[in-house]
This record gives sequence, C-alpha cells and structure tokens, in this order.
Amino acid sequence: MFRIGNHFSSEAIAGALPRDQNSPLVCPYGLYAEQISGTSFTSPRKLNQRSWLYRIKPSVTHEPFKPRVPAHTKLVSEFDGSNSRTNPTQLRWRPEDIPDSPTDFIDGLYTICGAGSSFLRHGFAIHMYTANKGMKDSAFCNADGDFLLVPQTGRLWIETECGRLLVSPGEIFVIPQGFRFSIDLPDGKSRGYVAEIYGAHFQLPDLGPIGANGLASPRDFLAPTAWFEEGLRPEYTIVQKFGGELFTAKQDFSPFNVVAWHGNYVPYKYDLQKFCPYNTVLVDHADPSINTVLTAPTDKPGVALLDFVIFPPRWLVAEHTFRPPYYHRNCMSEFMGLIYGAYEAKADGFVPGGASLHSCMTPHGPDTTTYEATIARVNAMAPSKLTGTMAFMFESALIPRVCHWALESPFLDHDYYQCWIGLKSHFSRIGLNETNVESTGKEPGASK
Repeated sequence: MFRIGNHFSSEAIAGALPRDQNSPLVCPYGLYAEQISGTSFTSPRKLNQRSWLYRIKPSVTHEPFKPRVPAHTKLVSEFDGSNSRTNPTQLRWRPEDIPDSPTDFIDGLYTICGAGSSFLRHGFAIHMYTANKGMKDSAFCNADGDFLLVPQTGRLWIETECGRLLVSPGEIFVIPQGFRFSIDLPDGKSRGYVAEIYGAHFQLPDLGPIGANGLASPRDFLAPTAWFEEGLRPEYTIVQKFGGELFTAKQDFSPFNVVAWHGNYVPYKYDLQKFCPYNTVLVDHADPSINTVLTAPTDKPGVALLDFVIFPPRWLVAEHTFRPPYYHRNCMSEFMGLIYGAYEAKADGFVPGGASLHSCMTPHGPDTTTYEATIARVNAMAPSKLTGTMAFMFESALIPRVCHWALESPFLDHDYYQCWIGLKSHFSRIGLNETNVESTGKEPGASK
C-alpha cells in the first residue's frame, strides 16, 4: 500500500536494494545507484523529496540532446505576448476530435493557457491531449515540472522508471518532474487534460476543522511496484521537455531498467471515486475548495499555485437554498473540465471532453436554464443525489494567458456568453415591501 508523502521501497528481484546504505561501492546484482531529487538537497526534511533507483544502466548513457524535428509548436512554458494573450471573457471549448492520422501522447499534447515561467520555477500550464497510438521505442521526460494527467476517454497504460500503472477515466496520474515515462493506449484512442506546475509539487490539502479523516485519503493513492526491461533497444529515443521545447537523445536500452527503488519521490495514481466529499447539511452552498483533492501551495498561506478540485456524486440536502454553485467573481482563475456525466451548473453546452476558463474576477455561474429550473422547484426541494457525474477544476492564484491557437480554435464556443443572456430580473418592489412589513411589523423606512 502506498501512502502519499511516505517513504517506500520496491524490488523486482529480492535483494536488489542495498540494505545498509544508498550508494555502496558495488550494488547488488551489479546495478548502478542513481538518485533523482525533486527538491533541493537542503529543503526542510518534511518537504524533501528524493528517491534512489537501482538500474541496469544509468540514465546518463545517451547521445547528446538535439532539438526535436519537427518542432512541437503548441507547447508553452514561458507565457508572454509572443505565444499567448490575456482575455477576461468567459471562454468555453467543445471537445476536440481525436485525429485520424497517427498521433501519440507527445504529438497530441497542446497548451491551452498558463502563467509564469518554468525558467523562474514559478507558474503553471494547462494542456489537453488527443492520441490514437502508443509511444513506440520512446519515453517522455518533463524537466519543467510535474504533470497531473486526467484522462477523459480511453485508458492509459503508463510505464515509468518505478514501474507500470493502468490509469482509467475517473482516475488521475501524477508524474513528478524528471521521471521518464511512456504511454500506450489499450483502447486505441484517448483524450484528456493535463495540469503542469513549476517549482512546486502536489500534496494533500490540510483538513483543518474537518479533522483527521475525509476528502482524499492518503491510503488510496497507488504507486507502481518495481518492474524492469533489459536487453538492447537500438535507437531508443528520450524526448525531453526543457523550457517548453522538445529535445531528443538516442540510447541503446530502455530507460525502464530500474530493478529496485526506494524513496518518497515517485509517480502515483488516484481513483476519484474513492474521494470522501463533505457538503452543507443545513443551509447555503459550500465553497468549492471543500472538494480539493490535491494542492500545490505558494509561500502565502491558503493561496494555491494550483488546486485540483472535483465535483463528484453527492447528496444535496440544504434547505431553502439555491443548491447549484452560486454566481461568483473570484480572485482565483478557474479552468474546468468534465470527465463524464453532466455538470450541475450548466444544463447545456458543457459536455464531457470540453473545457471552460473563468479568469480572475470574470463573472460566472449557473446558466439560465439551470437557474430557472432551480427556482421553479422552490416548494419541492427534497433531498436529491447527484449521480453519474465527475467534473473538475484547476484553480490558480495566477492570472492565465491564453494561447493563440486556443483562442483561434474551431472548437472555441463563441456563443458561450449566450447561456447567461436569458437571465431576467425577478426583482419586485411589491414582494420586497410585503416581506419587509411581515418581518418587521412596519413600513420600510419607518423610524422608531
């Protein structure tokens, strides 16, 4: 059992881990000892992340890196006016079609928006991907930051230096900065979302007054067990993302040759169905932060570089309360996606595989259909259960810039604003006066 944040070890061959030290003169079975550090050596112990890998050949055994040809022109890690622009308008995209031409995870990955810089080690990027073939004789390494993958359709069979994991829609996968991985597609096609963070790592949120239990439990996060490939693999390609650009290097062996490992810096997955949600049990709608699965904090308490929040199946029981999410302007920026089902605040237009972006202080909230249908049930608000749905949100304190191709995409919904245009005024002075007289016993404005 893997518990996020703990220290673990795994062996594909018994006795492959050195017992008394990390780097003996000669490792068991003639393996090489190699450390991968996710934090600086001198980070506080409670924050320090590193693992030791015991491998058949060290990862340094490769030819020089060269710019990948052809270049990937839709990946960004340094957001400025040359590749993106600001836009306070509410934005929504329909699901992008999975291409017919052969496209693996790397070629199908493209940036939607982000802020900051991987060079300055502070910021984030939000990508999406569409793919229809596995990565053959190649592995991907992100030197810029951590990836959080959210497949929406099609499973991912992911090989990493620590082992293999099968990740299905409804699950998430985190691959920390620097790890090499390869993705195959058991179902032939896949589409999904990717969050990337620079200079930080994902962690569980503090629970505060909730107590010791609830939300995402550490015991439900799963790491791979050691597994390795050996033998020659001529012309194997390492694709490294570095400063938002892709570089390639050739080697004659698989990077997945780690026979044993130990540490606390490892890839992991989590099944969103295991999330234990909390909700209002009397009145009003809880803030969405109550459904935070993972967070990447900043130095400012309570302010996230990126939060990963979900909207899972749950009971709605609040009395005389508008139960869908409230209308909102937020100092944080919110990117939303839908894995399956329907989202409770959008009756139309927001479909699985689609996405929306509501940036800092941009108004947003339920569409007209949802609002009118909800207030029409004012006298029939029995407890109800949301089922068959899984929406999520990437939320950041940074203001995102949107990539040019995302704003020019044929899948951009130019009529998104229309979902609110039908909201009409329900204001009535008669109703207000009657309510005020009934509650105070005097006319509005009357003095004591």
